[in-house]
Amino acid sequence: MTIEVGSQAPDFQLKDNHGRTVRLSEFRGEKNVVLVFYPFAFTGVCTGELCALRDELPRFENEGTQLLAVSNDSIHTLRVFAEQEGLEYPLLSDFWPHGETSRAYGVFDEDKGCAARGTFVIDKEGVVRWSVVNGLPDARDLNDYVKALEAL
Repeated sequence: MTIEVGSQAPDFQLKDNHGRTVRLSEFRGEKNVVLVFYPFAFTGVCTGELCALRDELPRFENEGTQLLAVSNDSIHTLRVFAEQEGLEYPLLSDFWPHGETSRAYGVFDEDKGCAARGTFVIDKEGVVRWSVVNGLPDARDLNDYVKALEAL
């Protein structure tokens, strides 16, 4: 079951593509968070979505907002992916325990073994204010994220 709007966002602790530990709770009281789950690095739709975020990065990562992208890939895979695509925002690895954070947000696809395309806009108090979950082949619209952030 996907986390509902108005719920407290589950805290997590994941390694980023540089091996640094990132906790959602680090941003409480400081920044809104755009939390983007995606199935796999190096796949067509995922690469397109993450590069679109890269191209619009100031809208999603600034003094009031932090962008975090999560997949079930290893940190090593994410490091190479970020370098290859010029992704400068944190790519978080939900590799082990496999899919624990994706499951906490209700976006883990048990049959495929990966996260679905779930996005959560979380306010500074840690409350989910907007979300969307798309099927694996269906790209998301970044303008929806922008509207959700503007509404905070």
